[in-house]
Amino acid sequence: MTSTALALAYGAAEPAISPSRLPRPQAEGGFDERLSSAPLRRVEAREHLWCEGDQRTHVYRVETGAVCIYKVLPDGRRHVVDFAFAGDLIGLGLTSEHAFNAQALVATRIKGLTVSAFNQALREDSRLALKLYEALSQELDAARAQLLMVSKRVSTERVASFLLTLSDRAQKRGADPSVIGLPMRRVDIADFLGLTIETVSRTFTKLKTSRVISLLPGNQVRIVDRARLEDLAAGDADGDA
Repeated sequence: MTSTALALAYGAAEPAISPSRLPRPQAEGGFDERLSSAPLRRVEAREHLWCEGDQRTHVYRVETGAVCIYKVLPDGRRHVVDFAFAGDLIGLGLTSEHAFNAQALVATRIKGLTVSAFNQALREDSRLALKLYEALSQELDAARAQLLMVSKRVSTERVASFLLTLSDRAQKRGADPSVIGLPMRRVDIADFLGLTIETVSRTFTKLKTSRVISLLPGNQVRIVDRARLEDLAAGDADGDA
């Protein structure tokens, strides 16, 4: 579920902080120029970039690695909001404090601008402002779809949809969409999809046995039969309840 979805579902004050998949703008002296001169920060695996309640001081772009955005619910359960990969912006929002936690899944490198510098880039680069608006509009649509998926879909549909989403995001980054890196643990996927770890593992095994996917070294998945995976995601084929 995206951060927008979580804000809608739980009334979080911060309306949009989920990683924004906006294309990198080609502004003269704008966002890219400011970010290129920003220092590169290394975040170790399982280290937090920030925690819920921390002051929101920077907007970051993930350069390498991956980040898990999550929230701890009032009953103590953890809900993963989204995963951020290279090129994604994290730390967006309108409030002075973070409403979610951000934790590196693997050794990750990020670059950041202060909130004031980012806002100045928005004022100077109208294309960045438009792209950000478009990205957040897409986030809202994705949030609604995610809420429907988690509340209605069976486990196979959820896992299939998750893999297809990662495939699409890999393609937008210029990577091979048939090979998906999974830097997150099974528990992270479970907390994202609203399933148990056992169900996630069983579903991956079923997809492998059915030759829909194959499991590769280095926590990678290869999509062997995309058409079948799309059918499973749409509920047009048999899946687990």
